[in-house]
Amino acid sequence: MVALVDSQQSLRPQRRLTLQTAEIAPDSFAIRCLDWDRDRFDIEFDLQNGTTYNSFLIRGDQLALIDTSHRKFRELYLDYLFQQVDPAELSYLIVNHTEPDHSGLVEEILDWAPHITVVGSKVAIQFLENMVHRPFTSMVVKSGHQLDLGRGHELEFVSAPNLHWPDTIFTYDAGTNVLYTCDVFGMHYCNDFLYDEVPDLMEADFQYYYDCLMGPNARSVLMALKRIDKFSVDLIATGHGPLLQHHRADWVERYRDWSQNQTQSETFVALFYRDEYGYSDRIVRAIADGIAKTGVAVELVDLTVADSHEVRELVKYAAGLVIGMPPQTDQIAAAHPGLSTILATATSRQAIGLFETGGGQDEPIYPLRNQFREIGLTEAFPPILIKTAPNEATDQLCDEAGTDLGQWLIQNQMKKPGKSLDSDLDRALGRISNGLYIVTAKKNDVSSAMLASWVIQASLNPLGVAIAVSKDRAIESLLHVGDCFVLNVLEEARYQPLMRHFLKRFPPGADRFAGVETYTAFNGSPILAESLAYMECEVTSRLDCSDHWIVYGTVQTGRVAKRDGLTAVHHRKAGNHY
Repeated sequence: MVALVDSQQSLRPQRRLTLQTAEIAPDSFAIRCLDWDRDRFDIEFDLQNGTTYNSFLIRGDQLALIDTSHRKFRELYLDYLFQQVDPAELSYLIVNHTEPDHSGLVEEILDWAPHITVVGSKVAIQFLENMVHRPFTSMVVKSGHQLDLGRGHELEFVSAPNLHWPDTIFTYDAGTNVLYTCDVFGMHYCNDFLYDEVPDLMEADFQYYYDCLMGPNARSVLMALKRIDKFSVDLIATGHGPLLQHHRADWVERYRDWSQNQTQSETFVALFYRDEYGYSDRIVRAIADGIAKTGVAVELVDLTVADSHEVRELVKYAAGLVIGMPPQTDQIAAAHPGLSTILATATSRQAIGLFETGGGQDEPIYPLRNQFREIGLTEAFPPILIKTAPNEATDQLCDEAGTDLGQWLIQNQMKKPGKSLDSDLDRALGRISNGLYIVTAKKNDVSSAMLASWVIQASLNPLGVAIAVSKDRAIESLLHVGDCFVLNVLEEARYQPLMRHFLKRFPPGADRFAGVETYTAFNGSPILAESLAYMECEVTSRLDCSDHWIVYGTVQTGRVAKRDGLTAVHHRKAGNHY
């Protein structure tokens, strides 16, 4: 055991880090890094029982390492690993998920075994390329792909996106009936038990973990469960907590029951695309991000691996559909079972959005659009046409299109109750008055703006302002830490034209500054020529406040155009709307 003690703070509790290793199946070994005293994990978890980071080694004719560990275990983990194997013998590093608690030592593995082939989903490999900043040999896998290590260890991979990152895969060893799932079925629970021998001790942590990470993606959980139902599983080797052997069927059924209950009333969008064709991956992520901003769930479906039953079930219950154009060789509805199933199942109660993927052989988008119109679906955004390689402006267009779809569903499907003026609390809150401002921002070729009234000065040293930005605002993606913006102050005597202009509903990708006189700030953002004053700011922090972000920016410079002018003030009668 290694105890970490801060010599400057002798009263500080010791942080215990230990290693537990065991053979869990023939030629299959667990390397469990036990973090006994960790009391918080990301923002979601207040940990009561520490956690573990589980990694695995399979010895066939070729050696495969499945996931690594947290960087805090660097010395313990690498010392043990390289006592067991010669780095030159490592053939594959399988990365089921790239979150740092599982991939924290990938760089070190590449240092010791630069010849190794890194195996993961397409998204995982992209994430790793941005993390390690060096070339490495990679193998992209998805559902159905296999890898034979020899000695009976035939691995099959299962795509499990959104559990809880878009990069997740499972790895199944047909030779040992072990399913390696990383975060899925895991729990933040640290003890000396290698397996789930005492389930009563683990139930609360197991459900808490599901509720925080998997519950928001319940429909993706059900999709993943369907994909693993065909396997004969004797052991579930998770990335956190004990391995599930004694009660594995019960743990799996809990996931199934919880997810089915959660999805019964969930409003979601089914987003269909063809993986590895054109720019579909990039476009899909941008549209999905835009939808998610509104609080609507998204289910991503790769039509190259989804079966007709799976597609039919999703379309049957989806409130919205988004479809990327496949290559023309798929003979749109005649020979492509996915698209023909969507057309046969879609109903007039749904919203639809279509996008080209820029693969060079895209099926024409307008005939399919007409077919959905004939069925009676509502077009949530105009067809997205991709004629050149996507850039940041394309990402913004797709993001805004997704947001439009999500907002349409909220307004038309969720049927939120009307705004009441009867509550004393609403009326009291409405007496908080604010000025009127236009927030503008530009990053490279992408610009945006929004009318804002929830704005305050937040600090004196340094000078800072805070702005409440709804999570479904288009400008939100331009207001991350390090980004710059301009806060334009509207004048009481002539605020209405600018307010009316920026209150308009802009189609995705539209120039919000068309017809508005602007000039460029030092930080590159637009300054409105008719503003009473402006401040150039840089975002230094963001606070998550339910349906809004509180964006705090330090003020770099500013100017007043009319010294005797007054700031326009927004008076409300109720506090449950802007």
